[in-house]
Amino acid sequence: MGNLIEAIITEISRFIVSMISTFGYTGIFLTMAIESACIPLPSEIIMPFSGYLVTTGQFTMLGVTLAGAIGNVAGSLVAYYAGVWGGRPFFERYGPYMLVSVRDIEMADRWFAKYGEAAVFFGRMLPVVRTFISLPAGIAGVNIYRFILFTFLGSLPWCYLLAYIGVKMGEQWEHLRDYFHQFDIVIGVGLALAIGYFVWSHWPRRQPKLES
Repeated sequence: MGNLIEAIITEISRFIVSMISTFGYTGIFLTMAIESACIPLPSEIIMPFSGYLVTTGQFTMLGVTLAGAIGNVAGSLVAYYAGVWGGRPFFERYGPYMLVSVRDIEMADRWFAKYGEAAVFFGRMLPVVRTFISLPAGIAGVNIYRFILFTFLGSLPWCYLLAYIGVKMGEQWEHLRDYFHQFDIVIGVGLALAIGYFVWSHWPRRQPKLES
């Protein structure tokens, strides 16, 4: 299992490095857009590698931060409009088959009822949550202009922080990546358990039937 996880991480890293090395700022934009469109391509690899390239003179901190944040906005709009156009009835009926439960939707409703549109801003700075926050924002009908503004502002510190880590890592990038490979098995087992529980708890047969 450890070898499989390492191979997956290596391929993801290779894809990210290739995209950024080939397309420059556009590569940062595209990979961060993918991450924000509810596709878990890790920004924890994208932005630190971009930060590392700042030390080589290929990028600037301002450039990588803006490219990452704007990419976040673009990808978030895809997820946002999926929530808007699909709406609550669509996800109540078909959500369980996409592992989005009625309970998830109700939780999103409570989240926005309690925190309002600020949930979009602060959600962008939370690992994992930042990838999926746009979908419930669309379902909740957050104003599109404020959604874009809060998404951009919330993405800036996250992108800058991860890029700054890459700058501080500098030439130790490869050594640190090898160091973190030691934790692949632990991370993989944890992810497998988490995904297994998520699928088990969200499987359609376990959802309460909606009244017609």
